[in-house]
Amino acid sequence: MTEPVFPEGILSLKRSGEIPLAEQIYRGFREAVRTGLLQSGTKLPSTRRLAVLLDVGRNTVNTAYDLLQAEGVITVRTGAAPRVTEGLLPEGINARPMADAGGPRLSRRGQTLSANLRGEGWAYRQGGLQPGAPALDLFPYEEWARCLRRAARLERSADLHYQNFAGLQALKQQIARHLAAERGVRAEPERILITSSTQASLTMLTQVLTDPGDEVWLEEPGYLGARTAFSGAALTIRPLPTDGDGADASKMGRLDTPPKLIYVTPSHHYPLGARMPLSRRLALLDVARTCGAVILEDDYDSEFLFEGRPVAALHGLADEGQVVYLGTFAKSLLPGLRIAYCVVPDILVAPLTQTMRNIGCSANVQAQAALARFMDSGAYQKHLKQIRPVYLERGTLLAETLKHRLGNQVEVAPLTGNVQLTVMFREPVNDIAVALAMQDRGFAVSPLSNCYLSEAGRPGLIVGFAGANPRQIEEGVDALAGLLGADVAC
Repeated sequence: MTEPVFPEGILSLKRSGEIPLAEQIYRGFREAVRTGLLQSGTKLPSTRRLAVLLDVGRNTVNTAYDLLQAEGVITVRTGAAPRVTEGLLPEGINARPMADAGGPRLSRRGQTLSANLRGEGWAYRQGGLQPGAPALDLFPYEEWARCLRRAARLERSADLHYQNFAGLQALKQQIARHLAAERGVRAEPERILITSSTQASLTMLTQVLTDPGDEVWLEEPGYLGARTAFSGAALTIRPLPTDGDGADASKMGRLDTPPKLIYVTPSHHYPLGARMPLSRRLALLDVARTCGAVILEDDYDSEFLFEGRPVAALHGLADEGQVVYLGTFAKSLLPGLRIAYCVVPDILVAPLTQTMRNIGCSANVQAQAALARFMDSGAYQKHLKQIRPVYLERGTLLAETLKHRLGNQVEVAPLTGNVQLTVMFREPVNDIAVALAMQDRGFAVSPLSNCYLSEAGRPGLIVGFAGANPRQIEEGVDALAGLLGADVAC
């Protein structure tokens, strides 16, 4: 795909000035439109391209573009290059400071928290082959509805008032039993905190356990939700190398500045799917013990294991207080339930419970009550037993179809579990352009390169299969095969 040409003389950034770089970019484009240097309908560089041209971070460009779009100066449409808004009259653009444009000015923290760190091309809209999406066609709606009706009787219960910020006791008990039986995680219900999402858990934990500037290790490639939480807390993020066995702490070198947090997905590495062997888990625990770091173990899809025996969770192998265990019902049930949880050390229960009250990240009480009933009745285990073989069948079909049609162009990560798989391109390909083009065709895949902290991330796609039927898989692979031979993939 040909990138728009960046006009000369539009931007002159002052690196040591008091005006933030994002505001300088915003002002430069705004003035260029006002004076006619940039005409209505002119294509602009992508955020990635402009960041390279200006030697700034993509978050900086994203902030500037977001402000320009909010004012109607530019138009950003999924799958197309940003453009100066069609029909825009230059005289309607007043040269005024960003602080006065459209209301209050964002603080530096606000700019960081509102930045789109998932980057250009990440799939937000619903579509076929969407990563992380469970099978809506297999959800037990009738059984869930019965549990919700029962939960509605809480109208006379004290649970609907100002308490239970950290979750309903009934649900905590069910989760404790489930974790002990399925994952070897033994935790008293009082140590389980119920939140609205894993993202909320990460944000809360990061704010409580770190100070701005502290170092944190994040798998490379890694979960963008964790990166968002860490960036929002103004932490220094160091990439933790991964390979076919997951994160490898032995490659981090000297610990001149020890990390406060280490984020890992040992059961199924996100997004490549590797499973961390016991030897490497023990080595990681030893490194964390040496430097005094807390490990955040995200077991986001532990319900789905397609081969081999489960490896014990880090939490079950660690010393007391060394690991915070994170889980969610978004993959096994529905993301829209907005129920996740974390298992924390005793010493953190009281401060984190108060934090949940202070920042308001608690989950809906009636949804919690319904889920507790759903698990207690055995419906949850029955549901898992039903969907596991179906997910395996759909994942296998996707992997085999990709290998058969595109085996000389792509490498498919091993299918050990999960609800998505990773497709890596064997040749240099603009995976963001491919992802956007796939989204225009109704397939909500996401680019792999966005999951890397460095610019040299391997290009590929993250492709969901849990909710896909054979026809969607066939059509999705057909679309990808067509794109890999078109200009959009160059």
